[in-house]
Amino acid sequence: MFGLTGPSGFSRFSTAEEVTHGIDGSGLTAIVTGASSGIGTETARVLALRGVHVVMAIRNMPAGREVKEAILKQNPTAKIDAMELDVSSIASVNSFVSDYKSSGLPLNILINNAGILAPPYMLSKDNMELQFATNHVGKDVMYNALSAYGQSKLANVLHANELARRLKNDGADITANSANPGAIPTNIFRHHSLFSGLASIFGRFVLKNVHQGAATTCYVALHPQVKGISGKYFSNCNLDATSSQANDAQLAEKLWNFTENLIKENHPGSC
Repeated sequence: MFGLTGPSGFSRFSTAEEVTHGIDGSGLTAIVTGASSGIGTETARVLALRGVHVVMAIRNMPAGREVKEAILKQNPTAKIDAMELDVSSIASVNSFVSDYKSSGLPLNILINNAGILAPPYMLSKDNMELQFATNHVGKDVMYNALSAYGQSKLANVLHANELARRLKNDGADITANSANPGAIPTNIFRHHSLFSGLASIFGRFVLKNVHQGAATTCYVALHPQVKGISGKYFSNCNLDATSSQANDAQLAEKLWNFTENLIKENHPGSC
């Protein structure tokens, strides 16, 4: 909370470049969703800086091309591509997966960064509450925007925990973790002028900048301290505790089964 250095040697003030300093990511391929702005862009930039082949999975392709050009201008040897993906649409997800498989690229790191915060109530193309469809996949029965956002973030942690459990049971050498970037004044506040105004006035005192906001994600993705760790929650580049709900294994399994059935109902054959 106060920026003290944790056991990892990093703190809330650490930047993505600092936590990955000296790490060679050559030979790795990463998908970063929502990489056309904010911490997604910074995550893509820093991973590419460390030699990772980055595939930006983005909805806004013109913006994505601009980001790619900016990264290549700064780092001409960067390996970076952009592919279209609207994470709120199951059809788009299926199309992206098919295209990615056809590309022949390996996948070493998947960073589910894309998200929205408290938009006006609306439905996705699959008739799900847009925020939950984007930030997870599911249906929310209480449509207060901020409440829905909190529930979608809880779903993210529960999903990662259940995925980690299933991977372990299958004997797969794959890890899954949750990373909390912290509060950053990016365009995620675009649906609420009050929050946006407060962030612009007081943000520099209490919020992280984009370079700090991408740090935890890049730390979990690349740092050798995290190797072999799965089903955990990280914030400020350190292991952190979560709520009792987020640690509820039965709730995690229930959410997984519910989401799987919801996807099957909307798009048979997707799961």
